[in-house]
Amino acid sequence: MYQKFFQIRKKNIEAVKDISFQIKKGDVVGLLGENGAGKTTLLRMISTIMQPSEGNIYIDGINIHKEPMKIKGKIGVLFGSETGLYDRLSTRENLAYFAKLHGLSKHETQTRIDYLSVRFGMKEYLDRRVGAFSKGMRQKVTIARTLIHDPEIILLDEPTTGLDITSANMFRELIHQLRKEGKTIIFSSHIMEEVKQLCQSIVMIHRGQMIYNGTTEDLYKQEESNDLNYIFMSLIVRGVHS
Repeated sequence: MYQKFFQIRKKNIEAVKDISFQIKKGDVVGLLGENGAGKTTLLRMISTIMQPSEGNIYIDGINIHKEPMKIKGKIGVLFGSETGLYDRLSTRENLAYFAKLHGLSKHETQTRIDYLSVRFGMKEYLDRRVGAFSKGMRQKVTIARTLIHDPEIILLDEPTTGLDITSANMFRELIHQLRKEGKTIIFSSHIMEEVKQLCQSIVMIHRGQMIYNGTTEDLYKQEESNDLNYIFMSLIVRGVHS
């Protein structure tokens, strides 16, 4: 169980509280909650960027905040509008830079850039500076940057924001492929159909507290419905804890 609070004008504001769950290797987990529910804070803690005020987080038996360097290389992170890209660099140069940060060799870097540029349809602008890119183009480069080191655990905060229909579908196909490769994925989304298509498990949070944690199959049985949008709104109103 862990929680995170911030101090504002000497008052503690709890962003995440009393949350405890386990994720199996190879699962695709949907993280659902309204804006401000604590989704991004939760993902930041799991990514080692932010420490919980109380409690511990373990990945592969490692306390990630006591030994962050043992786990950082296994995690790929994308946080909403934070692209982490350098406008003066080209797509290729950005990807090569992040590959170097993760210790990839020149050969590994080129192989990954070739793979990701084809996967996301970026070949035509690999050598163009990203500063002039549209939001959708930048998002694709950002997703590629997240995956450049072939991480085992992938954390995605609203990953299809800004993508056109074709690019969003490419991303969803990629999630299916990553799952086949045994990757563990947690992603937040407001697109219920996307969560329904991609996720085996769901974590729902409301005002920093967990209101559901389990498989999608069990959730549908529990609520006697497979309308995820209806279920989500119903659980919020009822404040049910599972």
